[in-house]
Amino acid sequence: MSVASSTNGGRPDSAWSVFLVFLRLGLTSFGGPIAHLGYFREEFVTRRQWLSERSYVDLLALCQFLPGPASSQVGIGVGLLRGGFGGAVAAWAGFTLPSAVALILFAQGMSIWGSALPVGLLHGLKIVAVAVVAQAVWGMARNLCTDVPRVTIAAFAACAALLWPNAWGQIGVIVCSAVIGLLLFKPAQGQAAESLPISVSRTVGLISLVLFFALLVGLPLAMAVWPSHRLAMVNAFYRAGSLVFGGGHVVLPLLQAATVPNGWVANDTFLAGYGLAQAVPGPLLTFSAFLGASMTLQPSGWAGAMLCLVAIFVPSFLLVIGVLPFWEPLRHSFRTQAALAGINAGVVGLLLAALYNPVWSSAIFKPQDFGLALLALLALMFWKVPPWLVVLGCGLLGWLLSVV
Repeated sequence: MSVASSTNGGRPDSAWSVFLVFLRLGLTSFGGPIAHLGYFREEFVTRRQWLSERSYVDLLALCQFLPGPASSQVGIGVGLLRGGFGGAVAAWAGFTLPSAVALILFAQGMSIWGSALPVGLLHGLKIVAVAVVAQAVWGMARNLCTDVPRVTIAAFAACAALLWPNAWGQIGVIVCSAVIGLLLFKPAQGQAAESLPISVSRTVGLISLVLFFALLVGLPLAMAVWPSHRLAMVNAFYRAGSLVFGGGHVVLPLLQAATVPNGWVANDTFLAGYGLAQAVPGPLLTFSAFLGASMTLQPSGWAGAMLCLVAIFVPSFLLVIGVLPFWEPLRHSFRTQAALAGINAGVVGLLLAALYNPVWSSAIFKPQDFGLALLALLALMFWKVPPWLVVLGCGLLGWLLSVV
């Protein structure tokens, strides 16, 4: 088994350099999973050119099929591509730890400094997500929807996603787009797929998949034989990370059912933490760290937070590492390329639908909101202002508009 990168003369990037890149994203990527994919595209496709547009969307399409948080899985995949297994861990740590640490501190200091950030600041952060997603949709559409059939697939995919706004609707759109692409696009018309500069042996992939299912089945059995609160926590959060389709918000009822009725976390505490999780950058599943730090039983605090945080993300590592070695050969099949052409157009449609709901519908309520979103889009696309600076500026302007 080997993992290699095409940069630095074929040498993989150091885990530290990968960590620093993802740390900046972890500190500035506000707006939820759809916005994260926009930040990733800007950073890895446009700015650093770590991936081509096509390779990025192929990786995104794969992660859309897998259970778990798609944006975090894309980040793990990019980290694996750039720095091997150490790079995958570094990418996850850099992107995840800033919000996790903020939520742990919040859990430990709720009674001192309150349960929420200023409303105007939160609203400004939602508005900047509109600009980020709009930029991603426009850029991806220009590269992936290059003719009438692809534009049509994207448009129908967006309509279907809005009519059936759930995880199964999203999966159905991807499957239908693949079938249409397979029937509509002739394999001879497809361009050769760029090889992802990554090689994980099928043996390692198979071991990862076996371990994923072994833990999913074995943890409840182990808990029945050796009952303990620690093992129950690992089981609950591993299962939540394994069975969620459609983004971090879908995991909310699973976590609520696992923690509140059992008396692990008070319902008011649960809701306060979930509210703040919307305001911090990075993946929403770092809400698990808040819950672990807020446990009424031991372990709690930092130990409980780290236990829950790792447990909920382990399935994503196992699935990405397990599936990639089988996915890469398929990408080079002409028939797979035809299907991927349809899938790529469908993914653009899914992002277009997400731009309207929930991104636009939860942020744009009045003319001032639209104006601020327009300024943010102008700054990103034409003035080439760094995304983190646009995020900070929109948050500040959102707060100022709320107090004047």
